[in-house]
Amino acid sequence: MCGKYKILSNLKKRFFIRLSYKGSNYHGWQIQPNALSVQECINKALGTILRLDINVVGCGRTDTGVHASDFFAHFDVTQDTVLDVAKLTFKLNRFLPKDIAIKSIFEVGEQAHARFDALSRTYHYYIMKVKNPFRIETHWKMTHELDVESMNVAAKILFDYHDFTSFSKLHTDVKTNNCKIYFAAWTETADEFIFTIKADRFLRNMVRAIVGTLVEVGRGKLDLNDFRKIIESKNRSNAGSSVPGHGLFLAEIEYPNTIKEVNS
Repeated sequence: MCGKYKILSNLKKRFFIRLSYKGSNYHGWQIQPNALSVQECINKALGTILRLDINVVGCGRTDTGVHASDFFAHFDVTQDTVLDVAKLTFKLNRFLPKDIAIKSIFEVGEQAHARFDALSRTYHYYIMKVKNPFRIETHWKMTHELDVESMNVAAKILFDYHDFTSFSKLHTDVKTNNCKIYFAAWTETADEFIFTIKADRFLRNMVRAIVGTLVEVGRGKLDLNDFRKIIESKNRSNAGSSVPGHGLFLAEIEYPNTIKEVNS
């Protein structure tokens, strides 16, 4: 594509894209060699429609098979580029695969950043109790009984800590493993368990590792003191296994009010 379209220079106008995607067919959001990603699909679609080399920047990264019911990204064009965002949204939705949907596109200040301006992110993890063919790609199926009350007591322990090294993928390039968790709780319906967690940031694999460890509490394999010791150990090998990615959804991104249309 680099030799086909004009390369942008003197970027001055920035647009946010609000989208959702079902991650079953993708190796996550971020472009990677020899694997299809959501970012790659959107780059190609925008580049083809606008006839420019476009690189969209996402609000974060999601792992292979993980979904996003709400996701934001931004891209830049030159000041003299005129975009009809309604038509562009329509064209993108026609161009993109059925499992990626563009909700809206809107102009923001040129310094607004989809990733760095995010104040919080909320994830949901879904576990189905009984086999359901319509949820097989969006829920983790397990047959064990879970003590939701114990899992919720354990989830509250998360608020006492900031360093979540025990739930982080090893050898990542982040400067700190500190996160501030605002909410973490389980709910139960007749046929599923749902875990919701909100924080200012998340480490790679963090939510899936937390869910896997809380499930061990719910099954009676760990008690509350064990859960606290796991966090304090700052050792990933002490925590539970990561649950499968296909039950995880990035559900909400919160931005400051200065990015007006994001919160509308």
